[in-house]
Amino acid sequence: MQAKEIRKGVWEYQDAGMPVPVRVYADSKIFSTIEEGVFRQAVNVSRLPGIQKASLVMPDGHYGYGFPIGGVAAFDLETGVVSPGGVGYDINCGVRLMSTDLTEKDVRPRLKELIGALFENIPSGVGEKSSLRISEKELDEVAVNGAKWAVERGLGKKEDLRHMEEEGCIKGADPSKVTKRAKDRGRPQIGTLGAGNHFLEVQKVDKIFDEAIAAKFGIKAGQITVMIHCGSRGFGHQIADDYIKVMLSAAQKYKIKLPDAELACAPLDSREGKDYMAAMCCGVNYAFCNREVITHGVRETFNKIFPGVNMPLIYDVCHNIAKYEEHTVDGVNKTLCVHRKGATRAFAAGRKEIPEAYRETGQPVIIPGSMGSSSYILVGTQTAMDETFGSTCHGAGRLMSRQGAIRKFRGTDIQKKMESEGKVVRATNPTVLAEEATGAYKDIDEVIKSVEIAGISRTIARVVPLGVAKG
Repeated sequence: MQAKEIRKGVWEYQDAGMPVPVRVYADSKIFSTIEEGVFRQAVNVSRLPGIQKASLVMPDGHYGYGFPIGGVAAFDLETGVVSPGGVGYDINCGVRLMSTDLTEKDVRPRLKELIGALFENIPSGVGEKSSLRISEKELDEVAVNGAKWAVERGLGKKEDLRHMEEEGCIKGADPSKVTKRAKDRGRPQIGTLGAGNHFLEVQKVDKIFDEAIAAKFGIKAGQITVMIHCGSRGFGHQIADDYIKVMLSAAQKYKIKLPDAELACAPLDSREGKDYMAAMCCGVNYAFCNREVITHGVRETFNKIFPGVNMPLIYDVCHNIAKYEEHTVDGVNKTLCVHRKGATRAFAAGRKEIPEAYRETGQPVIIPGSMGSSSYILVGTQTAMDETFGSTCHGAGRLMSRQGAIRKFRGTDIQKKMESEGKVVRATNPTVLAEEATGAYKDIDEVIKSVEIAGISRTIARVVPLGVAKG
């Protein structure tokens, strides 16, 4: 694809068969790392019915199922579609950041003990089950109420809800649209971390870029923070799997010409489209609840080692979701269905969806790096509202597949290297560390530089890992 740089950090491509262009947000260094398959997928997305403005790719973009990971697309409610491939299998995979009143001096002497306790207390790994046992009726309540379910049972704090996207509960969930198979997979997994790129990380704030906004977020230099990255586990995965099959039939039924079968979709106003949105919202709420229960376990673990520690939630954001939002298209305010797959909402100051505490600054944007690298806290901008439907990147983005990483790296070597740098790491097996090696990902600093140059988010602070627990 011969894209041209239309302004610093923004590349565009369009041919005669595309109703809207593909637009890629990346500096020249990152742009050169994006594989051809990503451009091909983004072009395919641009041809879906009812798409608005452009098919967007963030700088962490890499090849995915149907949509590229790092892809954003918005659709008109009357002429547009919803596609499970535009949300992904891990519905509401997301990340949250907690602050503490501890410093590295406080934590360092007991860091190994702390990471070990977190690893033992927060179940992680493929198919790992929670000690929390719930009925199918209770799971339906989780699917409707999200993080509120956990808070009402003493497994979270009420004030957390005010610092979560959608306040931890998206409207429109209908558990009757979720299969028994999905429910059976979801019931034993609330409060579990999962595997792959999911992690629980103890960090230190090592640099502040904007003192005023950092203070509003409750972030200060030298502070210990905790980042949790996970999603809807087997529950969300099964919802996606079930509805991809439904959408393949629906696309034929509604005579939608698919450029790729993995973009199976249905009109937003169709029965199939509405059913998927209702089921997907269940997965979104499950993930919010999952992260809240994990947070409760993290707080309990910290308090056993550091009695009385204060651990407020700074913010919790989604990465994989389709949402109804109001945006301006050609000077007209419209409600659209915005698909973010491996992308983060980055709303500017003033939007009513932002928690009151952050409405004057803009929404906190939490961008985790690869294992062992820095992570960043940013803030949403007006440029993001104007160009990307209030969206930015979601992480470093893979450079190689998990199998490729396993062939190239040894988990035991990675663990030794991290430990030589003073970092404590616990994982279910060394293969997980090989899969998630820093070398398997893009340079997070360059990714952040890309969104800064393009103006779709602004850096507020950087955190560095001290210890990590992985599945």
